[in-house]
Amino acid sequence: MESDGVSDAALADLGAGFDGALILPEDPGYDDARTVFNAAIDRRPAVIAQCAGPPDIARAIRFGREHGLEIAVRGGGHSVAGMAITEGGIVIDLRRMNSVSVDPAARTARAGGGTTMGDFDRATQPYALACTGGRVSTTGLAGLTLGGGSGWLERTFGLTCDNLLSVTLVTADGSTLRAAEDENPELFWALHGGGGNFGVVTEFTFRLHPVSTITFALLLWEPAAGFDVGRAYRDFMATAPDEVGGGFLFCTAPPEDFVPESLVGHLACGVLLTYVGGEEAAREVFRPMLELGHACAEMAELPYADFQCALDDPPGFRNYWSAEYLDAVPDEVLKRFCERADQMITPSPSQLYLLPQGGAVSRGRADYPVPWRTASWVVHPYGMWSDATDDERGRRWVQETRAELRPWSTGAVYLNFIGHEGQERVVAGFGRANYERLAAVKRQYDPENVFHLNHNVRPQ
Repeated sequence: MESDGVSDAALADLGAGFDGALILPEDPGYDDARTVFNAAIDRRPAVIAQCAGPPDIARAIRFGREHGLEIAVRGGGHSVAGMAITEGGIVIDLRRMNSVSVDPAARTARAGGGTTMGDFDRATQPYALACTGGRVSTTGLAGLTLGGGSGWLERTFGLTCDNLLSVTLVTADGSTLRAAEDENPELFWALHGGGGNFGVVTEFTFRLHPVSTITFALLLWEPAAGFDVGRAYRDFMATAPDEVGGGFLFCTAPPEDFVPESLVGHLACGVLLTYVGGEEAAREVFRPMLELGHACAEMAELPYADFQCALDDPPGFRNYWSAEYLDAVPDEVLKRFCERADQMITPSPSQLYLLPQGGAVSRGRADYPVPWRTASWVVHPYGMWSDATDDERGRRWVQETRAELRPWSTGAVYLNFIGHEGQERVVAGFGRANYERLAAVKRQYDPENVFHLNHNVRPQ
């Protein structure tokens, strides 16, 4: 049977010698294979090519180009805009390419392009090693890294891309290239925040750091305490050591044993504290926040890989997110931030975060195309809801929250935190001068803009 205009003969030709699996609309596993994290995205590709290695990827790219099919690249499938899936095109699905190899003596790890953070962290944990990697275990390593890579360990070890040693990728013409400081250095620079514009990554090599456990504390209050708690947290982070991360947030209080029944299912104000190290040292560092008189709290020391999956977002929800980056958080910003929490859909997994940067993030290489790294704070409205009738309300809350705080924004933005917000936002995510430099790299490796389902850099 033809698949959306692609003939049987063409599909048979693609399948000949294909080591992975081709999934078509009529196949039993098709709907599962096309599902992405954002349940609001419902697209039906003509073919999903679950690749087993670089030859499969090159074959799929050639097939898509020869048949005029839009090409999407799927790693973790976490893009809020659904960039991992295409309507009527071909998906290069990397999930089979998720092996991780660790060299504990060199403190490095090689990971396939379809690796999730859960895959990566479970492979490095036995050696008490880790690398900055997102805030949930289901995030795809490729999209995270290529966008810069923000996570709980960033203040200690820098962004994910700061720890990148080399990349192997398949370009738009089907060639396989390696990029590192000493090989294709301009392409390597572009892969530090430039997104999936330049090819399909088959393997990363990362620098690792000693991390055996992480200590966390989740403190919750009634929402009316938000302004005072936020001010205390802001002042606490001004002198906190680099080992401390986390964020100030509003969320729906979860049905956990430590949460009072009167708070469960209702809006709560919270502080999440993380510390790279043991609980005894963490308690001393966290003391100013622990003494604030919270309504309830949970604190524990966990293996880092366990902590990374402890806060995983539930699948199957409709999503819409955005972000603004701030150099400072004056009281007026805190006031408006807390007021915006009242408009959040509750109960739901939605969250309104104020995340600290600084530390190793701000000390990273200034020439990478991640200008947002110099900001001290991130406002991140993260909308998640189950009912399609709430789409307008949920998106409006995110958009109005961003607009409310835009007067204090630096203008730069981590593109992994946003969906489609226009080309000017894309340029702001890289910086104007960086965007022009990225466009030159794009022209060299993808002059026809084959890889455009991303925060797109247009070849110039």
